Amino acid sequence: MSRYFRLLCHFTYQEAMSCLFPVFIFGSLALSKLIHIPGLPRYDLLLLLCLLFQIFMVKSGLETKDELKVITVFHLIGLALEIFKVHMGSWSYPEFAYAKLFGVPLYSGFMYASVASYLCQAWRRLDVSLEAWPRHLYVVPLGAAIYFNFFTHHFTIDIRWFLTAAIFLLFWRSRVYFRVERERMWMPLPVAYVLIGFFIWIAENIATFFGAWRYPNQQEGWQLVHLSKISSWFLLVIVSFIIVAELKHVKRALADRPVEKEAVEAAKE
Repeated sequence: MSRYFRLLCHFTYQEAMSCLFPVFIFGSLALSKLIHIPGLPRYDLLLLLCLLFQIFMVKSGLETKDELKVITVFHLIGLALEIFKVHMGSWSYPEFAYAKLFGVPLYSGFMYASVASYLCQAWRRLDVSLEAWPRHLYVVPLGAAIYFNFFTHHFTIDIRWFLTAAIFLLFWRSRVYFRVERERMWMPLPVAYVLIGFFIWIAENIATFFGAWRYPNQQEGWQLVHLSKISSWFLLVIVSFIIVAELKHVKRALADRPVEKEAVEAAKE
């Protein structure tokens, strides 16, 4: 029992450290609801706080510059999705802000970036590796199809359940390995997707409670976010995971290239 408790404590600590950016955003949402700065709208204050914390994460070494590049990609992808969804009336940002683009406050991109921050941090802290990762020929188009379905389902049929079936077919053999202290553990990759999606849904309820954004059914008062949103976050987590995994694969391939060249030269000699 003491061994399992020690492993649980270590795993919880590493997960908590990986969640620094999301926790900071939640804290900022709560604080900004209680404190009002004259002349500085709440959404603009959140943008300023997120920028400062991002600088702190990099300068302190909690995040690497490579991880910052990944997070920036997520910020842009998330902001594009936010602009479209707000335009379609899926949710809204009712408060005034100077730093708004097509009705979307720029801080909103950091909420997607915080998911990328968690994935990058957990990947490094828990020494994550993948087994039986599908071929890029299948993974990349699937990730693209999932992302674009968030847009196209407003005009055509929603194929999320077909995509979900494709996910389980494609990843049914895949495992994610992680290290807790000196022990190597694993779980099926689809289970990891579901768990992360579920916890993001919980985080979404906290965020909407603090007024980060509002769904149409929350205009008159806060209500629990519909359970169907778990499937949306499940799919978005997969897109995020695919991007991180593929970028890490590219980085590893580029890093191995000089080694391969040296090996060929040595063989010739």
